[in-house]
This record gives sequence, C-alpha cells and structure tokens, in this order.
Amino acid sequence: MSPQKPTNIIYTGVAGTGKTYRLLQIARQYTDYLPRINDKDLLGQLLQELSWRDVVCLIFLDFKSKRQDLVKVPEIVNHEFFVSKAAQNARDKNLSNTAWSVLQMHTPASSQTVSYKNRASQAYFDKDNSGAWYLLPESMDLLSDLAQQLAEFQQAQRENNSQNQEFLQQRFSMVSFHQAYGYEEFVEGIRPVMAATSPATNSSSQMSYAIQDGAFLKLCQRAANDPDQRYAMLIDEINRANVSRVFGELLSLIEPDKRAGMTNAMTVNLAYSGRTFSVPANVDIYATMNTQDHSLAPLDMALRRRFRFIDCPPQPELLPILYLNQDLEAVNSETFNSKTANPAESRYPTENSYPTEAIDLAKLLTGLNNRIAQTLGAEAQLGHAFLWSVDSLEQLQTALIEQIIPQLAQAAGGQVTILQYIFQDEQQPLSAQLIQDSQALINNDANNSVNPNSPSQLFAGHQSFLGQSMSTGSYKINTDLLDNSAEFTKPFVYQRLY
Repeated sequence: MSPQKPTNIIYTGVAGTGKTYRLLQIARQYTDYLPRINDKDLLGQLLQELSWRDVVCLIFLDFKSKRQDLVKVPEIVNHEFFVSKAAQNARDKNLSNTAWSVLQMHTPASSQTVSYKNRASQAYFDKDNSGAWYLLPESMDLLSDLAQQLAEFQQAQRENNSQNQEFLQQRFSMVSFHQAYGYEEFVEGIRPVMAATSPATNSSSQMSYAIQDGAFLKLCQRAANDPDQRYAMLIDEINRANVSRVFGELLSLIEPDKRAGMTNAMTVNLAYSGRTFSVPANVDIYATMNTQDHSLAPLDMALRRRFRFIDCPPQPELLPILYLNQDLEAVNSETFNSKTANPAESRYPTENSYPTEAIDLAKLLTGLNNRIAQTLGAEAQLGHAFLWSVDSLEQLQTALIEQIIPQLAQAAGGQVTILQYIFQDEQQPLSAQLIQDSQALINNDANNSVNPNSPSQLFAGHQSFLGQSMSTGSYKINTDLLDNSAEFTKPFVYQRLY
C-alpha cells in the first residue's frame, strides 16, 4: 500500500486576513490529547525491570531522600514500592521473609549483627543493634543509576500531579521565517556548544563547535520513526527569508512525488554532516505568505511547483455593527458574542432599521478596500483583523490612528491626495477630514492669524511658496481624531467611509 500523498500548501493574502490563525487551527489537527498517566502506572513502569534487591535499594534511597537513614523491616514491607512489586509478581504471602532474605543476603561478611551463610558477593546493607537497617556508604556509588531513576520518577510524579487530566503530544513544529533565517536553523548547521570544564580551570565553561539538527530535520526524524502518524511543518511568513537558501538541497525533496517511499523518491547527502537523507511522506508543510511583500517575487515559480497556493481574502462579513447608543449596549454585546458563530448570523437582523448611532464595520472595511484597490492595487487592501477586536468608538479610533492610517500612508508613499480619496476627505471641511494636508493647515493658520493690513502681508506669497516646497506630499492626522473630540465623536464621520 502506497503512503498518503503529502500536503504542501501556502496560504497567501494581505495582512490581517487570518493566515497565521489558520496555521494555529492546523496545529490542532496535529495535536493528540492523551490521558494523564496516573501515579500507579508511573510506579509500575519504574519497577517493571527491577529485581527484589533493586526494589529494596530503591526504598532505602527514597527514605534517604526524606532524610531517614535507618529503616526497619515493617517499613520496607509496607512501602509503596514493595507493595507494587509484590502485586506485579502476584505475591501476597511471606513478604516479610522476602525482605529479610534480600537484606541478609547482601550484608558484608564482617557484619557484627547479621549471621547468614549464603551471602551474595556484593554487600549493600547492614543492621545496627536496635534492629534498624541502613545502606552501606560504600554502596552509594553502585546505586547511582537507581538514584537517577528515582529522581526522574519523583519529578514525573510532581509534573503529573500539576497537570490537567489530559496532556498534549504535538506532531508539528512551527517556525517564523525572517531575513536572517537560514539553512543552519532549518536543516542543519555548525553551532557553538558550551561545555562545562573541571573546577581546576580558570573558566567555568569551554566553547566547542558541533553539527546540530535544525527544526525541519528534527521533525522529519520524528516522523520517520512514527510512520503511522502524520506530522506537519508550519512556517509563518515564508517569504521573509531566502527560501532557496533555507531549504537548500531539500527544495527538491519536499515535492510530494520525491518523498521517501513515493514514485520518484529522492535522497541527498546533507551539506554539513554528509548523511543520506530523504523527506518522509508523512510530513505535511503549511506556510503563510504576505502578498504585500514582493521581496521574493522571482522565487514564485519555484514555489508553485512544490506548493498549492490558497488565497485568503479579507472577510468583512465577519465584522459586527458598532452601536454607539447606550440603550443598545446589550444588543451590541450580543452581536460581538456571536463572532465565533456562523458569520451570516453575526449581523444585525434588520439592516434597514440600523439606528443612526451605529457604525457598520463591515461596510466601513469594504468601502476602504474598494478605494484602496482603485488607487493602490488589490494587494494593499486591509484584512478584517484590523477591526476584529474593535467594540467601541475609542477602539475604532485607535485602530485608525495606530494601524490603518500608517500602513496606508506607507503604501501610498505619504501622498495626501491618495489618502484623502481613500478616506473620503476631499469634499469635507478641513475640521472633518481624517487626513489633512499639512500645507492646507499652514495656509489656514496664516489666513486666521495674520492681519490683512499688516506689512508682513507683502511677503505672504513668498511664505506660501516656501511652505508648499517644504511640505509637498506630507499628511497629518486630524488632531480632533487623535483627541476623540469635535466631529470625531459623531458616527457620520465614519459612516461616510462606506
């Protein structure tokens, strides 16, 4: 039976269309929710391969970790380790005799308190005159492995008791590409390793270099050892890095038909280690790409051959109506609570009866995007995430001031004419414009502050020329919008953006 064909998908779209959110949803498909291992099972795993001598030694080490060095036989027999081992062996009789036999067999021939003929070659225990047993100090080095197992068991117990009833097993790895991300982080590379040195040296650590596996190689190794499960590599912002450099020779291996076990399976020798490697067929690759970033446009054709591209357009229909009338506060709250429901049901049911004190965020985003597409192109549009968390007029103003206007200003190169067209400011009085022309403000201030009979009016034309030359293309966000005052407390200023 041939393996399932791998999935290679890149989700593309403008900023704020939920591409990264899709990756997080995909990650849930590659996450197993497993029942918590109870203490009884942990103990069973610890004791499974241990002999009675090991179990008794482990009991002494457990008491020693609790600062009790002297132990009597009833304490040993009643200890949970002894009881659990007896249950594993289906024993319920003569348990005290078993404990006595183990203790006496492993005492030194020089013991002054134990007389026993069939002693083992290695001594671990001895008894004092009160009848209490203890571990021989010289046996501690022999019990280092047991002590490590006990420490790991105790740590697992603590972690187990602090977790919920379920824990996660993730069959994915998620990375975010950036300009400096390379082959060494993704596949393999030579990296510095700090190693502890002996106390006799002056320095506390020493640097060496070793070949270490990257995120993708580690995931592939896990997938190769677990062929019945599917694994996923999740890459956010794949076009932020040089993909050819990051994948290196693996760019061919990730093609679905070039995977291990597939029709045209390929193997390569890795660049640093020289190991033979092929990408398992049970590894899926999902990535996101911001279409506003054209830095890797020449690589598009190379990616097209290896990935399916799925467009993620803005979804304004997911946005609610913002009610400013306090009497409608309950309705507004109910609308926002339905964001996770069916988008078609998240809108206010009687659209023709919208109150004037309401701002339809879906219409606002649609209107902006229509004008953005006309002037700056479809790739400059805004995603619905820019307004997703808006549930008050103040938050809408913050989204405009801190995110939407700066992004569009950068896309427009700061050209006031384009920005004012996008925000429907051309026919508005200066006081109601979201985006103001800095030169218009200068001229307006000059007209309001200069006495027409003043001699300085002789130079007014010269000042106007200088001001225009210094501020060509500059824009300014209306200070009333920044202060949430005057016209910008009223919904019609935002409704005209529809």
